[in-house]
Amino acid sequence: MKDKVPLRSLKVGQRAEVVSVDAAGEMGRRIRDMGLVPGCQLEVIGRAPLRDPVALRLNGFTLTLRNNEADHILVELI
Repeated sequence: MKDKVPLRSLKVGQRAEVVSVDAAGEMGRRIRDMGLVPGCQLEVIGRAPLRDPVALRLNGFTLTLRNNEADHILVELI
């Protein structure tokens, strides 16, 4: 079994698959509405100079996510 890590800990160029979204309420709904659901594969394509936000490539589009949101998403490296 692969290790589950928070999305925030990934480095630029790493690919991963979403395992779970552990956010409730409005934040959880927003994260899932953006396409970050279990089984979704993504790649970290960039980070801002202060490492927040993180730019992701998934489902054919680019998404930026703040670290406080990324902390709620567990992934497995591919």
